[in-house]
Amino acid sequence: MVSGRVVRFDSSRGYGFIAPDGGGDDVFLHVNDMQMSEAYVRPGVAVEFEIEAGERGPKASGVRLARGADVRTLGPDDDSLCDLLSADEFTREVTETLLASAPTLTAEEIVRVRGALAQFAKNHGWIEG
Repeated sequence: MVSGRVVRFDSSRGYGFIAPDGGGDDVFLHVNDMQMSEAYVRPGVAVEFEIEAGERGPKASGVRLARGADVRTLGPDDDSLCDLLSADEFTREVTETLLASAPTLTAEEIVRVRGALAQFAKNHGWIEG
């Protein structure tokens, strides 16, 4: 049994990711592999699970709340989930933020930083595509 914390969970899509406490790659979490109500799943909640080899990488199975985990459920007004941006929307937002916060950056620096951030966001499932 491995312990970790939920990084994100999209209830409309039925999946998310868990960061193992011991480090390493995030582990895919699917609603069908949970032994608890979906209402308890939110970023930061402590869980215990088994790791299996999935088609695209590590996959959690037998996911349950860890002992002593905060078991508050998500209410209808809870805004802990955010909108998923397209890669183009993310790029525009990052560009505007860089220009506003560091106007002396060169175009080359903006392109490099923006590309690295977009790849990082894509690897973590923070943007579509």
